[in-house]
Amino acid sequence: MPVIIRPATRDDLPTLLRFEQGIISAERPYDALLKPDPISYYNIGEMIDAPDAIVMVAEIDGELVASGYAKKRRSRHYTSPDWHAFLGFMFVAPDHRGKGLNRLIVEALTGWARDQGLTEIRLTVYPGNDPALRAYEKQGFQPYLTEMRLGLEDD
Repeated sequence: MPVIIRPATRDDLPTLLRFEQGIISAERPYDALLKPDPISYYNIGEMIDAPDAIVMVAEIDGELVASGYAKKRRSRHYTSPDWHAFLGFMFVAPDHRGKGLNRLIVEALTGWARDQGLTEIRLTVYPGNDPALRAYEKQGFQPYLTEMRLGLEDD
């Protein structure tokens, strides 16, 4: 089955909204701070239209099976480079996992980032999400910064 990697269109939104809920469901075990459903992480339609972002999808036999986005972001004022591509919305349909689709999406997003003149890509992964960590490390990503939190309970 040939895989087509292409930019998403607004016609893809119904499937992409389902993908987003799949991401949220998968990440709930790692994040006790997520509000109860229904929630949304992204304005996917806005990202599809944005000049500083791209949403890519993988299609097999006319069916969308994976997604991801890259967005141009300003880096912290005290770090280099000044701008980087931030990846998110990484999803592969359960029946298509293990086929290298995430890698193909990341390659397409990397190409977009290069075309934008960006020299670095960043993304976030929940601690404990070992399959995601391994997948990104296999593609050359390295841990950079760990964000920590302390909840303050009402007394």
